[in-house]
Amino acid sequence: MNLQRLKTICDLGGASGFEDDVVFYLQEELKAIGPSSIDSMLNLYVHRKEAKPDDPVVMLDAHTDEVGFMVRLIRPNGLIEFTTIGGWVTTNIPAHQVLVRTIDGTYITGIVGSKPPHYISESERNQAPAIENLYIDIGVSSQQEACNLGVRVGNPIVPKAELEFKNNGIIFGKAFDDRLGCAAVVEVLEAIRGESLSVNPVGVFSSQEEVGLRGAQVAANTLKPDVAICFEGTPADDTFESSDRQQTVLGKGPMLRYIDSKMITNPRFQRFALDVAKKYDIQVQTAVRTGGATNAGAIHLSGGGVPSIVIGVPVRYAHTHYSVASLDDLKGAIALGKAILKELNREIIASF
Repeated sequence: MNLQRLKTICDLGGASGFEDDVVFYLQEELKAIGPSSIDSMLNLYVHRKEAKPDDPVVMLDAHTDEVGFMVRLIRPNGLIEFTTIGGWVTTNIPAHQVLVRTIDGTYITGIVGSKPPHYISESERNQAPAIENLYIDIGVSSQQEACNLGVRVGNPIVPKAELEFKNNGIIFGKAFDDRLGCAAVVEVLEAIRGESLSVNPVGVFSSQEEVGLRGAQVAANTLKPDVAICFEGTPADDTFESSDRQQTVLGKGPMLRYIDSKMITNPRFQRFALDVAKKYDIQVQTAVRTGGATNAGAIHLSGGGVPSIVIGVPVRYAHTHYSVASLDDLKGAIALGKAILKELNREIIASF
């Protein structure tokens, strides 16, 4: 696994709708795989040189966007009011550093501020801060200074954090949902480079998942896949659930879900994937999810229906500035993706 590339993929800024830097980086990294294209939604499609047009198409999906914010207005004193992009819990937002993208595409650092405790009433102490009462301080004192730095209403904002590698194979960083999935798709495409397969895998790095699975909907309608594998950074439950209720644990392999709020996983494809994991001695875990969703929720409803599974890398503290994940789980997701592609063929897909 290319760890420097993993760090770059995670560290790049790419709030929903503004995934440009991530998409162009991935396109450059994968130019040896085969031809690629980018649509108006900023979905990136990567085809293999070895692809045979009559083979069943396997969509290898991961979304490039991360949860972030957008400049809503600039106050006369230069403080920035903002709105959220994607699912945030407001208590996780204050007192963190962020990066505000300017009109020329560069980023400047800001700090999310709120009313100091010295000025907070008793009633305010006992409730979560409203997003309307938070602001970003970029170290200026006027609206004009902020504008001179290239800040404008509508500019995107992302968490400021860098990937850290721990000695025990644990990683800390931002945007693991879903840059870990992006890294997995890249590694799978490189692993099968030059190999003869019975299917035609296409890497799809989709946009705007965090705001409604939007890019994947367009991508699925464009590609018209026969089946889809979604690689996700999926929320772990091992820090708050009792051991007998945990289904997504760091260090126990990728997680394959049976259901979430947007999809009942195709049971035949799911069974096939679990059988492949067993055959190749890849540790996996399974889960029944009552909330959350992935791009598979949009993909499986496209065309006449697309059998889809989700290979999730467990991520603690998703949708915050600092997430935690295991490199072993990521490697397991890559190994499983590669193994499934080796085992798939037209007859098996028809059985789904």
